[in-house]
Formats: sequence, C-alpha cells, structure tokens
Amino acid sequence: MTGYEIFDLGNLWLQSGATLRGAKLAYKTYGSLNRAGNNAIVFPTFFGGQHYQNEAVIGPDHALDPGRYFIIVPNMMGNGLSSSPSNTPMPYDRARFPHVSLYDNVASQRRLVTEMFGIERIALVVGWSMGAQQAFQWGSLYPGMVERIAPICGSARTSRHNFVFLEGVKAALTADDAWDNGWYEKPPYKGLRAMGRVYAGWAVSQAFYRGEVYLGLGYSSLEDYLVAFWEGRRLGADANDLLAMIWTWQHADISANEESNGDLPRALGAITSRAIVMPGRTDLYFPPEDNEAEVGMMPNAELRPIESIWGHLAGGPGYNPADTAFVDAALRELLES
Repeated sequence: MTGYEIFDLGNLWLQSGATLRGAKLAYKTYGSLNRAGNNAIVFPTFFGGQHYQNEAVIGPDHALDPGRYFIIVPNMMGNGLSSSPSNTPMPYDRARFPHVSLYDNVASQRRLVTEMFGIERIALVVGWSMGAQQAFQWGSLYPGMVERIAPICGSARTSRHNFVFLEGVKAALTADDAWDNGWYEKPPYKGLRAMGRVYAGWAVSQAFYRGEVYLGLGYSSLEDYLVAFWEGRRLGADANDLLAMIWTWQHADISANEESNGDLPRALGAITSRAIVMPGRTDLYFPPEDNEAEVGMMPNAELRPIESIWGHLAGGPGYNPADTAFVDAALRELLES
C-alpha cells in the first residue's frame, strides 16, 4: 500500500447535500504520460479494494502495460485510503460519514485527471465490479473525453436483486453487538466474519463449489476456504468503510445526476465511447442479462461474457488465469481499435 499519492479535493460538495471538508482522493500511477497526452488509462478500484489489488493485471505482459500507457488507479471513496469513515476527522467521522455517490466519485476522479495531469483525452476507463460501475459513469458523463470503456462484471444501475443481496451483507455485519450503530471502539469481528460467509455464497457459482475448485487453490477443505479466504479478506477492513461503500453500490445509477435526470436510456445513450462490456456468465449479482439490456441502449458497445464458473470473481484482477487472459485479450483488442 506504500507509494500512493493524495490529491486534495478541498471542500467537496456531495450529491447527498453534505460538504466533505478537506476531502482526499488517494491514487497511484504506473508508467508515464506521453508527449501527446493521449495514452492515459483510468482503472478505478472495486468494493473493498485498494489500488495495489489492481496491480495483478498491470505490467508488460498485460494489455495494461505501463511501458505504453499512463495508468491512473484512483481509490474509491470509503476504501480507507481516499476519504472514508475511518480517516475523516470529526464531525463527519465514523457513523457520521456522509453518503458518497457514484457521481461524486467519478467527478472527483475527473478533477484529478484534469487538474493534476492536464489530461484532456482518456484512452480507456476499465474497472471490475464497482470499478465497472465507475467506468459506465465516466463514459456517460464525459463522452467527449473518454475514447473507450471496459466495464467488467458490473452494471450501469444496481438492480433490485443486487440491492437485496447487499441488504443481507449489511444485516450480517451490523448484527454484531460490538458494531454499536457505527460507534464501535473495537472492530465488530463477529459481524465481519459473518459478512464474509454471506459473500461466499454469492461471489462464485454453484458449479465452482460443485467442482471443489477451492481445493486446487491451496485450501484443504471447504471450511478452510470459507475461513481463510472469505472471512480473512474482511477482517482487516473497517466496518464503517465497508458500509459506506455498500451505500454507494446500492445507489449506483449513472443517470442519477443533472445531466440525465434519472433517465437511464438517456445516460446509456450518451456513452459514445467504443465499449466492450464483460459480464461473468455465472455472476449471481451482476448477471449478463442486466448488461445485455444496457448494451442494447449504447450506440457503440459489444457484450462479451466471460464464460467461466468463477461467478463474479471471473473478472477480478488476477483471480483466475484463464479468465484474466480472456479479459486481457479483450482489452488489447479495444485499445488497438
């Protein structure tokens, strides 16, 4: 996590009506901006992720090659590095942290790109999961700036079913008495473990479990996989940070702004960028059907499902080599178009 930079956003007026004073956007860059200023790629983080977790697909052997491109990885608000409940001073600390929307995140990222680096054109915005939602938002808000987008396992608007899945995640986390309505003095570890267990049943497919794929990943049993991977990946997180990102996810809608006025077909139709949209074929909460409907409203988009039993994790940076290679090939094709 070392080596990242902080962009000072000043007093950030949020869509929720709050002002996040002294707002911070954490980011890391890879490669160099060329003289023409046209080789920039924006690669936002995903739910619970930080910039270093995107690094598995950044390198000379990947489409996201820092030898060719200037790759900017902005950290989403709430992820513990950018402004979050865990690092914001009173009075907007912890349970008082204001709601941050998809729009708030992407508008802040645009300020980073333009004010810090003077970039006027972006070659590609790519992201997985909530990063994909940010890619859709970039394309809709700034079509004259964004040449290409690649949303991976994410949607332009969070569906009702996806919303309900997240209600289960929230309920598991906040049922721990130690949570104390967000004013905990020690981490609600029982709730964090329970949240990991809930996630485990949704993030990969039935076929993944049927085939006991986890045994080939170095886990000795199903229980070992659930404890070491799913519980383990949440225990180091701050509960309020997770809840802040869940709110952003549940209310993600690229049309929820003055430009589109809640008209999703209008917001999708504004995405003139060349787009390859890659859902996971077995993704249980971002299913291909949602993307198919969205692509039908985008003027220059292609639906290209990841044929994998890894569910939502099929698009995750570096999770499964075969799926990573599929995504990488699509990104190379997109960047060469």
